[in-house]
Amino acid sequence: MSARARKPFHLILALASALLAGPAVSASGAAAELPDPLRFFEGRTEMLSTVKLITKKPYRSRTVGRGSIQDDGTLHLVQRVHDEGRPAYDRRWHIRELSPGRFTGTMSEAKGPIAVEQISGRYRFRFKMKGGVSVEQWLTPLGSTAAASKATIRKLGIVVGRSDGTIRKL
Repeated sequence: MSARARKPFHLILALASALLAGPAVSASGAAAELPDPLRFFEGRTEMLSTVKLITKKPYRSRTVGRGSIQDDGTLHLVQRVHDEGRPAYDRRWHIRELSPGRFTGTMSEAKGPIAVEQISGRYRFRFKMKGGVSVEQWLTPLGSTAAASKATIRKLGIVVGRSDGTIRKL
């Protein structure tokens, strides 16, 4: 695979680092709905993850975000992405709620819209990237200030990468 064809893969997992942490988990283990899951990304957040792609050895990624909620309720999030062995760069997200548990938006590296759904207390988001790459990411709440992230990266329907990480509010 050429270096040009691999480029979208290194971007993808820090990317899914952004969005909806979802319901909080109480001390009893029962999930409780957050009144506004977009607010999880208001202020500063950090994601630490390990990215595993079939074409290279696993690497670490760190993403630091700064989010704000606009007057219309849209989340505006700018992330600084630090992928091991690569120069840092910025990623921009704009996410809005369509209806309870459903969100849509844009992300600077995505091709087309991002779709987010709340399913059984977790959030699944899906989007496409250049080069026939698609991403499915699941965010699972770990309390009100953190979420686990698991992403699957596919190219032409074949799994070519995975990422596991944790997002926390700073």
